[in-house]
Amino acid sequence: MGKRSNFERVARDCYDTPYDAVIPLLEYLSNNTEFIEPCAGKNALISHLTQNGHKCLYASDIYPRHDNIATQCVFERPFHPEGLIITNPPWDRKILHPFIEKVVAEDRIAWLLFDADWCHTKQSIPFMQHVAEIVSIGRVKWIEGSNSTGKDNCAWYKIMRNAKQTIFHRRISTQSTRTRQ
Repeated sequence: MGKRSNFERVARDCYDTPYDAVIPLLEYLSNNTEFIEPCAGKNALISHLTQNGHKCLYASDIYPRHDNIATQCVFERPFHPEGLIITNPPWDRKILHPFIEKVVAEDRIAWLLFDADWCHTKQSIPFMQHVAEIVSIGRVKWIEGSNSTGKDNCAWYKIMRNAKQTIFHRRISTQSTRTRQ
């Protein structure tokens, strides 16, 4: 799935978010966070967050793979008006960058999961003024049942219009004090 492998990518970057990728984010969410998931896929991220006491207000995907997810392209209308945006968006820069622009234009706050290397590239320069926090999570095992993790380190990026500075949070153990309920 990464830039340093010859494995064929999954269509539309439909890599379901594994629980280990969510554990580090839990430390930075308020109790009972209300959120929306605009790239919900088959409900994996929503399931992990709701099992930890958070509440999904709205879920959509351009090609949903779960009955409780609305069919909607994130670029066709404004985000649902309430809730923090938490999602694992497609990493393709032709989608990711306009997604970040949409979050900023609508003056929303979003936690987005994608490759950690992005913040060190020239292409990130126009967007870094909107990155308030980065939570390092390391490599993720994207393919269930696989023996291998992905080749790219990952991070959660907190995106908001007026980020005063970017705070980097070091990687923590995935053996969190918060556990699945």
